[in-house]
Amino acid sequence: MKVTFDIDADLYRSIKVEAARSDRSIRDVLGEALTAWLERLEDEEDRVSASDALAEYARDGGTAAADFFERLAAETRAEYGPGE
Repeated sequence: MKVTFDIDADLYRSIKVEAARSDRSIRDVLGEALTAWLERLEDEEDRVSASDALAEYARDGGTAAADFFERLAAETRAEYGPGE
């Protein structure tokens, strides 16, 4: 899709120099920059979401995964005997 927008002349020159230095088009450099920016935003949203989920888990009395699996293994051994 073609778009038009205004940017600072010095910024444009810097983008143009970087594009030439890396033998890429300005379109490619800007596309990569915008993609990286969106990915960073998504990663940050994921970190916040995970942090919120962990806080809720701790607040609700959650159990650490290692403790859960150890308890599950102990229950399994008690029910079915030791494994081979």
